[in-house]
Amino acid sequence: MTTFHETRPSAATKPVRWAADAVLSMREGARVRLDYSAQSLWRVDRIIEGIRQEGAPYAAVESVLRAFGAYAGEVIVRQTGAEWWSGSGEHWIRTPDGRMWDPIDEARRCFRGDGSLRLLCRDAVTGAGAAKTT
Repeated sequence: MTTFHETRPSAATKPVRWAADAVLSMREGARVRLDYSAQSLWRVDRIIEGIRQEGAPYAAVESVLRAFGAYAGEVIVRQTGAEWWSGSGEHWIRTPDGRMWDPIDEARRCFRGDGSLRLLCRDAVTGAGAAKTT
């Protein structure tokens, strides 16, 4: 069983910085504007797909994927009031409905062709919204 040790703000320090790095590098390097909206995750999914199709080795893009995953996590945090959690060097978010999400791993899955940050956000936001209305 995984134990979650830290919650925001201390657990958020690294992922928030990684997300900000993604926003900055996309704006300055690729001229892509990421605005922490759920719609922007569609662009991120497409960027990851493009990197995958170029055949980039995982080791070369690992930190980029981590940044994109953290960015997706911040989108969910801002839309749902979720909190970052960390333990054993890993980072997750916990939505108000109590569910745990791993957007950083989802970015890795996107790179493997088996995930979507946009759909992860949709599921997390929908679940958190349902929990708020009950």
